[in-house]
Amino acid sequence: MVGFSPILLAFVIGLVPVLAYILLIKSFQRRHEKPAATAAAKNLPPGSMGWPAFGETLHFLKPHYSNSPGTFLQQHCSRYGKVFKSHLFGSRTIVSCDLELNMFILQNEEKLFQASYPKPIHGILGKYSLLTVSGDLHRKLRNVGVSFIASSKSSPHFLHRVEKLSIMMMDSWSGRKQVSFFKEAKAFTLRLMVKHLLSVKPEEALASRILEDFQTYMRGFVSLPLNIPGTAYAKAVKARARLSSSVKEIMEERRKRKIVELGEGDVDFLDAILSKQSLNDDEIVSIVLDIMLGGYETTSTLMALIVYFLHHSPIAFAKLKEEHQAIRENKKDESAPLNWEDYKKMEYSYYVICEAMRCGNVVKFVHRKALQDVKFKELVIPSGWKVLPIFTASHLDPNLHENPTQFDPSRWTNDNYKEMSKKVTPFGGGARLCPGAELAKVVLSFFLHHLVLTYRWKTKPDECPLAYPYVEFRRGLLIEIEPAAAAGAL
Repeated sequence: MVGFSPILLAFVIGLVPVLAYILLIKSFQRRHEKPAATAAAKNLPPGSMGWPAFGETLHFLKPHYSNSPGTFLQQHCSRYGKVFKSHLFGSRTIVSCDLELNMFILQNEEKLFQASYPKPIHGILGKYSLLTVSGDLHRKLRNVGVSFIASSKSSPHFLHRVEKLSIMMMDSWSGRKQVSFFKEAKAFTLRLMVKHLLSVKPEEALASRILEDFQTYMRGFVSLPLNIPGTAYAKAVKARARLSSSVKEIMEERRKRKIVELGEGDVDFLDAILSKQSLNDDEIVSIVLDIMLGGYETTSTLMALIVYFLHHSPIAFAKLKEEHQAIRENKKDESAPLNWEDYKKMEYSYYVICEAMRCGNVVKFVHRKALQDVKFKELVIPSGWKVLPIFTASHLDPNLHENPTQFDPSRWTNDNYKEMSKKVTPFGGGARLCPGAELAKVVLSFFLHHLVLTYRWKTKPDECPLAYPYVEFRRGLLIEIEPAAAAGAL
């Protein structure tokens, strides 16, 4: 049985009085509302609304292995089918474990559905976050991020930066017998993002300050959602304010020195935004923190999942290492840095990344709301109801994937890739498809190149990825390492 982490335990315990208050108020309001439209009421999917005060949120958030749907979804799908009603996060909710409905929701963003995250999240993310804004503002902010990422992912300067940090991490492990990999991965990705976005070097005092504030900021996502001094949530709100100040200070320095004087290789994300002058300062801060959040949390989690799954799949590890050995040996100078042409040869690495996303489920679900009564086949989703498309369910559906819990990158190879891409949605879809997805794959591929050619590793027997609801590891993914040239198998 998976236990509660201290952070999640505090979150769940703290959530009880908050949910009680919210739900009692809503219950009182519903008593004074007119009955819902009979057509919508009659065609609602089956389900249970749970306890009178708390709904089913606590059961839904119960920790479980991230490469499984969890008992809540298993029990409800078995009882009601892949689409059912519930009461989650203080709202009447339609939960979808159906791939077809999930894709319908994602493809109808801003038409029939809209992003609708719990209000406490807004207090941490700010009012201009890509996660929470909609309409024209969302398109404007997203286009800025997509434009920079598209131009920078193949830039020799960025590729060199990724490789340099990867080698630095490999060197820092020299002589060590074990490593807390998840912690190391988070430090690696945050240093990369801070350097790439703001040109702040890892050894600078500002980098350490941003790292500390960002970690505090992240802890607020799984904390008691009350802005009371001393709580993790209140600390996260303050950390977000300090991060905003740090970014604005850098912005002012850039404006003073005139970014047009910089050489092409020195232009970072902040320079690119300032040169366009299409956003106000708060919008710039939000998009910088959003990309930092995605590059830090999502990429580091995926790095850890890949390391975990490769230990349990010697065949996949051997194929991955063979691919990277061939890339290194085929270079005229084996010590030469990797380039974009090398990346395009990392086909099996790409399959490993895709399969780790399917099996590990970095993002379990997203929050949406119906903008009007929506009919899907014979079911009706009433206007104003929350909708949760559950990505995990389709990723691990035995009707869609043979042996779904088995990590098998070969299921993505050759002609299978296009079909698999239709059934796996780790980066969302539609208008809110993650803008940094391709950048993350480049980072992971370069990192894997140096990891598999430098080390072998073993995970602890009781180590596994857990959904809390964000992916965590029981011991922080503590791994035993040895040089790749040493005797012994993975």
